[in-house]
Amino acid sequence: MTRISDHALLQLTLMRMREFIREPEALFWALLFPIALAAGLGIAFRNRPPEILKVAAVTPGIAEALRQERLLDVTQLPPELAEQFVRTGKVALVAEPAPDGSVVYRYDDTNPEGRQARMLADQAIQRASGRKDAVAGSDRIMREPGSRYIDFLIPGLIGMGIMGNSIWGLGFSIVDARRKKLMKRIVATPMPRPYYLLSFLLWRMILLPVEVGVPLGFGVWVFGVPVRGSFAALVGTCVLASLAFSAGGLLLASRVRTIEAVSGLMNITMVPMWILSGVFFSSQRFPDLVQPLIKALPLTAVIDALRANMLQGAGFAQMAPQAGVLGAWLVFCFGLALRLFRWR
Repeated sequence: MTRISDHALLQLTLMRMREFIREPEALFWALLFPIALAAGLGIAFRNRPPEILKVAAVTPGIAEALRQERLLDVTQLPPELAEQFVRTGKVALVAEPAPDGSVVYRYDDTNPEGRQARMLADQAIQRASGRKDAVAGSDRIMREPGSRYIDFLIPGLIGMGIMGNSIWGLGFSIVDARRKKLMKRIVATPMPRPYYLLSFLLWRMILLPVEVGVPLGFGVWVFGVPVRGSFAALVGTCVLASLAFSAGGLLLASRVRTIEAVSGLMNITMVPMWILSGVFFSSQRFPDLVQPLIKALPLTAVIDALRANMLQGAGFAQMAPQAGVLGAWLVFCFGLALRLFRWR
């Protein structure tokens, strides 16, 4: 009677685990890289107080008026030096009087700081000249978790990690085994062939809690990233995404014989999604014409679902469209991979 510990599927899965542990690069990219990236970007794009803009004034009167605006750091300079300062970026704007009594603003309108300085400077000068607001306004500052860049970033990093680890984990291992003739030896044994491919999926499911839990836990613990939705929906999305991307990795490696070839295919597949799918910035920045294509990408689907769950509290019903996209990619890639897969 065969012991469970000697079962072919278990032994193949353990082999996947040993291969992973023995590769320091894999450990770094799967576990440490998401943390380093989240920490760096989270600190760089953290919520900060309003920036004080440096501006210059040519006359004492204009300088005094500008100093009434608390967000401006005003320096009085002679005209020649002031123009040089704005040209070299030392100040965002120069305000000087015109012969007709108006005020001329010198600034670069392609620079966001210049546009903001122009608005603040004109507002300060108009008020100093006696203008009163027709309608009084007040500020209500909101800085709650969910609206920060780090809250937007963590779901993107989780989705990117699932995609990268799934595609690279399957594609590289399969092609490497084919290149070394290991696959030919394995399939010559009594082992059922589906066990070989199933061992990759089982190892992906074992590793998934770690590769999702590490960046998610880091974001929650260090930055207070919220998780407002159903935990079951979050887990289900990650499992479906891992299966879909694993099927994609299987398809990319189905007939390739060299590491260089599969690396090129995987990069061509993943890099456009890193750019288009909204990992680091919103995919809505792209033209409306390409939005249907972007929404059909699997990485867009998993990131949108994770953000809806974590930041908006979405459940299974609200995430159904994204689950449909991932399911379609899973069926298509896995079905095509089985037809094309080369064992030797």
